[in-house]
Order: sequence, then C-alpha cells, then structure tokens
Amino acid sequence: MENAAASLTFRDAIDADVDVLVALVESAYRGDSSRVGWTTEADILEGQRTDPDGVLEVIKAPDGTLLTVERDGRVVACCQLEHRGTHAYFGMFAVSPALQGAGLGKAVIAEAERRAREDWGATEMHMTVISVREDLIAWYERRGYRRTGRMTPFPYGEERFGIPQRADLQFELLVKPLV
Repeated sequence: MENAAASLTFRDAIDADVDVLVALVESAYRGDSSRVGWTTEADILEGQRTDPDGVLEVIKAPDGTLLTVERDGRVVACCQLEHRGTHAYFGMFAVSPALQGAGLGKAVIAEAERRAREDWGATEMHMTVISVREDLIAWYERRGYRRTGRMTPFPYGEERFGIPQRADLQFELLVKPLV
C-alpha cells in the first residue's frame, strides 16, 4: 500500500472535475464497465449512480469536500467527506475498476479518515452501504467499520439514484471510531 499511496495526489475537486468524476463513479458502479471491478452494483441497480448536478452539489457543499485522487495526472478515485459535528460522513467512494484490488481503495479511505480526524476533529466516520452488498461490507469491516443494524430505506421511485432490480434494498449505517 505504501507504494500505491506514494504515487497518489489527493486534492479537493473543483467544478472543472465534474464530468470526469461522474464518469469515474458510473464506471465503478453501473453498467458493463463496472463488472471489471468488484464494487459493481450492476446486478442490483440499473440507470445512473450520480449525475453532474449531484457531483457539483457535493463539490460546493459548505461542510465537505469531494476528495479527488490522481495518479500520473489522471483521476483514479474519489470520495465524499462531509463534516457533521463530532463525526464525518464518507460517501461517493469510487476507484477505477481497472485499478481495484491493488491497495488504492485502502490508501484513499486512510487519507479520508486522516483528514476527518485532523482537519475536523471528527471522532467517528459514518457511511451507509446497501445492506445486500455483503462483500463490500466485509471489506469495510476489515478496515475497522462495524455494522450498526440501523437501516434507512432505499429511495425507490427516484431514478436519479438508480433503478432497483430487487425489492429488498436498504442502507445500513457503518461506523468506525477515529480516535
């Protein structure tokens, strides 16, 4: 992981990054291109994962950032960080499918946690994951996140979040102490 992290540049996204970030997020989660990596949601959700307005909203959020990760001048990963009092929220995490499984995601989440702790004094990181994504939840558990059993409903009928392919989708809150 040290070699992977050493070659990465972390920066806050800017408006000019919107199109490339939308393409990255879509490639990691939707459609056939997402099947190259292991984070695909293509079997449970069709349609879009995000859009330019959604990404711009995260970039412009007053209490957060869209952390953009580059290698050799190319955007290869991103994640949303939002300051919510004593905790930070982690979302919109995407790693280029062709680069998954090589430690890049571990480096990105470690940097996100460091920033939340050092920049905001956050004592916990929160995230929500679709509860049927067992492999993904297990990956987060290996990074120190714990399942809380606290669920929120999936926004069925709001196609800007995707078109569900099954009726049992919901989000589970995962939490990790940062101290």
